[in-house]
Amino acid sequence: MNTFKYGVDFLQSSIALGIARGTVHGILTEEVIKDIEKSAGYVQEIVDSGKVVYGINTGFGPLCTTLIDANDTRKLQENILMSHAVGVGEPIDKELSKLMMILKVHALSKGFSGVQLSTVQRIIWHIQQDIVPVVPKQGSVGASGDLAPLSHLFLPLIGLGKVFYKDEIRNTADVLDELQMKPVALGAKEGLALINGTQFMAAHGVKAVVEMNRLMNNADLIATLMIEGLNGSIKPFFSELHQLRPYKGNVFVASTIHNLLSGSAILESHKNCSRVQDPYSMRCIPQVHGASRNAWLHFKEIIETEINAVTDNPIIINSELTISGGSFHGQPIALPLDYATLAVSELGNISDRRVYLSLEGETNGVPKLLMKATGLNSGFMILQYTTAAIASENKGLCFPASADSIPTSMGQEDHVSMGSISGRKLLQVIDNVDKILSVELLCAAQAKDFHSPLQSTAVVEGLHQHIRKHIPHLAEDQPMQDIMDKALALVKSGELVELAKATGDKAYFGAGVEYFENY
Repeated sequence: MNTFKYGVDFLQSSIALGIARGTVHGILTEEVIKDIEKSAGYVQEIVDSGKVVYGINTGFGPLCTTLIDANDTRKLQENILMSHAVGVGEPIDKELSKLMMILKVHALSKGFSGVQLSTVQRIIWHIQQDIVPVVPKQGSVGASGDLAPLSHLFLPLIGLGKVFYKDEIRNTADVLDELQMKPVALGAKEGLALINGTQFMAAHGVKAVVEMNRLMNNADLIATLMIEGLNGSIKPFFSELHQLRPYKGNVFVASTIHNLLSGSAILESHKNCSRVQDPYSMRCIPQVHGASRNAWLHFKEIIETEINAVTDNPIIINSELTISGGSFHGQPIALPLDYATLAVSELGNISDRRVYLSLEGETNGVPKLLMKATGLNSGFMILQYTTAAIASENKGLCFPASADSIPTSMGQEDHVSMGSISGRKLLQVIDNVDKILSVELLCAAQAKDFHSPLQSTAVVEGLHQHIRKHIPHLAEDQPMQDIMDKALALVKSGELVELAKATGDKAYFGAGVEYFENY
């Protein structure tokens, strides 16, 4: 198992997911332990000196001018967890909650938050024992970070709230009693350090970076299969064209699809046909898929900056210098989260158009509605209703949450990012586009069947054969639900991408592969 050093190593989205899934082991080094203890020592010096510092011996938010007696500083930290745990709605996915803890440990391990080592170690214990806090979906405005979700996340430290434990949702107090563990006694500033930060938004971003990359790879492969199925041209994927407009994503998509199709007997069979050019949904795949990849590159960079940053408040430089700033504000990632949502939605939009195109019939070299005996049979006609409905739903979800701001905290937090909503919408749109692509997969595989016995390239033939192991060619109408579920499972599993890599020994990847692999 690979080892990751909290606070030292550069955290990537795929590594964070690896820790959450148990394939990577996160540890604290002696160096980091010293940094954490030194920062906690600065906080204790401030408490002992009686110097007034926000969040250490004052109230929070609009109560920042209210001084707190030194004897009450510990109670103050517990109160902030209890009072701020006001989230509502269904719990977020357990994996997201675990990611939140991983991201918080990494941030606290930088040594600028003033928390006790024992607190960080308890969070790691929760991660390693798979005792994961239950966090409601709604309630964060992404202002002082994700106050409500993070409060729910860390209530279990003081023996409160609920946790996922052995496939059940249990009261934390009962689980701790069962394991003979005592709650953590929070020190000065710890409650504030725990709940200030962007870990709810960032956890959604981490998962989206990885899932969006899987989705983009699927989109390119399925589109390639559709090009073969509909007798599309390879010319729009020539490097001579894309070197004249060399966006990284565009060049990669074009050269990848060109590699996948080069040597295809199906392509060779219609190279002298009378069709001058293909519709945009095939001809402009490099431009549309590529634009989404360009957005992903920026999105990945932003998320990885965020998850390697310190985002609580105030920041403890030393006992003489504490800075109350706004590093918890979600705006830097809220905008890219919204941008990524649009980029994913567009992959679904153009996929729906290819599904529609595949049903038109003879001009594409396939039967109308992708079935020979239509009339009595409706063929694949209604599948496009599904993709149209989901594509339309995505358009509504693309309204940027970050365009809104509702003042909170009695005006102290008078501009908020709403990035938590951006993150939730992004994962929803990714899930929706997986469904659209699974329908395109069905249509593309069906279309290719009609070109037999002509063969495509080894990679494309390998993909088609793998699909046919799970999903049959349809010669007449039949119940579609199970078939659609199998197609969706293929898309979500990522196994088509892995199969293409194995078949082509990665040679099918186009120019600029270094920007898009390892995720």
